[in-house]
Amino acid sequence: MNMDFFNEIERYKDELKETIDKIDKKQINHFIEVLLKHYEAESHIFIFGNGGSGMTASHTVCDFNKGVCLDLERKFKFICLNDNIGSILAYGNDISSEDIFVLQLKNYLNPGDLVIGISGSGNSENIVKTIEYARQAEVDTFTLCGFDGGKLKGMDSTNCIHVPIHDMQIVEDCHMVVFHMLMRIIYNYLHK
Repeated sequence: MNMDFFNEIERYKDELKETIDKIDKKQINHFIEVLLKHYEAESHIFIFGNGGSGMTASHTVCDFNKGVCLDLERKFKFICLNDNIGSILAYGNDISSEDIFVLQLKNYLNPGDLVIGISGSGNSENIVKTIEYARQAEVDTFTLCGFDGGKLKGMDSTNCIHVPIHDMQIVEDCHMVVFHMLMRIIYNYLHK
């Protein structure tokens, strides 16, 4: 059996490259400024998502807390709200899956903190609800979304990285690329 997937491989690679080029560089630069502001202030940075976006959030915590500042005196203080499985299951079972992040955030959020929500569609209710809560608490928020941007982009397009494609895998790939880009740029900036 001849299994030739070269055309599909090239198509995926081309789509990924084209989509990365469509991400607004000004928004990425703005996100870098926001992260550095919260690093300097020693704020907590809460990050979260569902499914693949949750894994991106978890990966990002490791990249920044260890990868960027292991040898620096000042540390990033990233906390991933989707990493505490017990809390997620308890809130989801006893209350509602829409509340799994916002109820955790209510325990920890302080003035001056940053809240980052990741949703491929931009419409995940538990992400939207948590960002709404953070905005009402008057802390900085930043979101990453794809497709048409959904509710998250509509809430605040200034603090949003939008990946303009209707393909979940490409959206998730691009979100991870953005966070790796941020990590590399911020690492180099803090280690010069």
